[in-house]
Amino acid sequence: MRFNTLFFVVVLSCLCLALTQGFYDDCCLKYVKEIKPNNQKHAVNYNYQRTDGGCNIPAVIFTMRKGRKLCANPSEKWVQDLMDRIDRKRSRKIHAQPSYRG
Repeated sequence: MRFNTLFFVVVLSCLCLALTQGFYDDCCLKYVKEIKPNNQKHAVNYNYQRTDGGCNIPAVIFTMRKGRKLCANPSEKWVQDLMDRIDRKRSRKIHAQPSYRG
């Protein structure tokens, strides 16, 4: 009887551990201090990480040209400047696309 109870507790613990690890796969756990100006030009997109759900810190997640993701503190000035630069690039691309009329 004790063995069955012990086995059940061990299996339940492993299951809980596996489930909680799945929650944190896509969360930033720390920030980069900076992205060098030469590398900032490779940032093509960004997303916000909010503290709701399983993520513990707010973050801006920059996606670089080759798919690498970097987490940054949203209150840092360089982060806000880089977000503005990406937004300006996006708006220029949208306005530069030719419109087709049928």
